[in-house]
Amino acid sequence: MRLNTILAAIATACLLLAIPVLAAPPTPWKRGIENQRQADLGNGTFLNPVLAGDRPDPSVLKDGQDYYLTLSSFDAYPGLPIWHSRDLVNWQPLGHAITRNVGAIWAPDIVKHGSRYYIYFPARTGETRSNFVVWADNIRGPWSEPIDIGLGGYIDPGHAVGEDGKRYLFLSGGAYVQLADDGLSVAGTPKHVYDGWKYPESWDVEAYAQEGPKINFRNGWYYMTTAVGGTAGPPTGHMVITARSRSIHGPWVNAPNNPITRTRSAAEPWWSRGHATVVEGTDGRWWMMYHGYENGYWTLGRQALLEPIEWTDDGWFVAKGGDLGQPLAKPSGASVGAHGMALSDDFAGPTLGAQWSFFNPGPDEYRRLDFSGDGLALQGKGQTPRDASPLTAIAGDQAYQFEVQMQIAPGAVGGALLFYSDRLYVGLGSNGEKTVMHRYGEERPTRLAPSASGGTLWLRVTNNRHIVTLHTSSDGQTWQKYPVQMEVSGYHHNVAGKFLALKPALYAAGTGTVRFRNFRYRALD
Repeated sequence: MRLNTILAAIATACLLLAIPVLAAPPTPWKRGIENQRQADLGNGTFLNPVLAGDRPDPSVLKDGQDYYLTLSSFDAYPGLPIWHSRDLVNWQPLGHAITRNVGAIWAPDIVKHGSRYYIYFPARTGETRSNFVVWADNIRGPWSEPIDIGLGGYIDPGHAVGEDGKRYLFLSGGAYVQLADDGLSVAGTPKHVYDGWKYPESWDVEAYAQEGPKINFRNGWYYMTTAVGGTAGPPTGHMVITARSRSIHGPWVNAPNNPITRTRSAAEPWWSRGHATVVEGTDGRWWMMYHGYENGYWTLGRQALLEPIEWTDDGWFVAKGGDLGQPLAKPSGASVGAHGMALSDDFAGPTLGAQWSFFNPGPDEYRRLDFSGDGLALQGKGQTPRDASPLTAIAGDQAYQFEVQMQIAPGAVGGALLFYSDRLYVGLGSNGEKTVMHRYGEERPTRLAPSASGGTLWLRVTNNRHIVTLHTSSDGQTWQKYPVQMEVSGYHHNVAGKFLALKPALYAAGTGTVRFRNFRYRALD
């Protein structure tokens, strides 16, 4: 029998028996290398993205010298993350505005009216959707419980105050509706006010999808900045358009230079650029923040991009950032501190770290968490990652590696994953005695039953530019390579829908608990 035939037979047997194959350990950990792709280059310039990883539909509020940002969080809870900056480039997390699951959240709008902060957002559960609001008197919270304001046929609410002093929400498809004075309910029925701007039929776009209206007031004009072209699909689809009116009630006239910005070629570094918030800098310069996919990395989700704009003599604005592939002059303003947040976690508690969110949690999900011992004990749920509501974190690097120690109690199964959705994930799970591979969102070769004794295991997941390699260890020092590798460049919205991203994740299934210790993440060169 040929040598390669023998090796193939050994690898197949290892896979079927769930026995890892020995391999040399990867290079040692480099301290301090985290999920912090730094936009600020330190020489008066910055390079996009300003927030790497899955940061879609950014909404920015200017509040004096401070900027606050929130984003779509979809099925991740806690949701509606809030970030703080004073220069639009360096951002620090402040927390989240919502913990109770009201459905997949997308396209929020964060505003301040009087002394109170509001976030308006749509959410969908199955085929049911509505619009909600949360409010707080301090940006750091506490935030109110979500209030359902209805408007089930619309998405992407954008808040505005008219010349009459009344409050309005602009909605997808060119509609708007008056709000009650307290902003917590509607005071009428939606009316259509804007037909949008039509791009040439020859352009490659996903769909028309007029959405994400954001309203600015400047020099006697209301500006409505909107997204059209669909948020995924062809790289050249998504775009930013604007229109203006002297009255909040219209008529709205399209800018002569629409689209304001758009990816024109798949060769550009950022794809599907759109869904912008227009915001003034502290020095009088103006900017757009919007999202886009990194060329070749749909898997990272839509990342937050910052582009300078300039106002013309006739009162329109033009984009000045090009394809965003080169450094740009940085906005003024002081840094609020180290940008981003570390993903590594020793689970010292007493609460869940800001980097973690449950996928589609139930009402009592947080009762699964126990920090009373060494590390995080997570009560099992469901039988596989798809029904276990894994804990996920947002990675912003093209190549990275993470590892974790698991103490698996009898009756439990625990694992480490790259998780896109309940239908698509990859990684390893263990009952403490045997290991199973999660591949394509399935358990291969078969579902792993909990054991009566449990055990301790270390897992390592490496995602090196879509090549996934898995390792196990019984002591955290000597590592064994799993005999199957994956290529996961197709784990994204254009394949599986849902507008999500591929994220590092941990899960606990079954009836027992899994205690996680020493989660370590590092970016790779």
